[in-house]
Amino acid sequence: MLRAFVEVDRATMGPERLAAKITAYARLHTYTPVPVAWPRPAFQQGPVAEDWRRRYPVFPRLLFVLDGTGPAGIDNRITALHAAVQQPALAGLVRDVPVLAAPLVDLLRDGPAAAVWRPAHNPDQHVTWMH
Repeated sequence: MLRAFVEVDRATMGPERLAAKITAYARLHTYTPVPVAWPRPAFQQGPVAEDWRRRYPVFPRLLFVLDGTGPAGIDNRITALHAAVQQPALAGLVRDVPVLAAPLVDLLRDGPAAAVWRPAHNPDQHVTWMH
């Protein structure tokens, strides 16, 4: 079972472009397939669910692993993620799915199960990835 989507950021794109990836995940989170315009069967079909529900019992959390820049660059990227999750259009995703970021150096030093992850909605906090 997939428990997380992991985005490894090596600072090859700007912080705003990194943060825009949350919007792409939000589209996946709400995507429902459009029914094909075939003749409808006589029986009633159930409501159309989000496409990801066919594969996962819950939507995987989003983990951003940050590398390729110094501490100031890491903070800029986390600030951009924080700004992105404040958008009203992303409220459903942020309510249902943890969005966390951690510097790769912290993950290598303390391990991924340590409280090195910073929630995008509250970047001053440090939590485990299972929080």
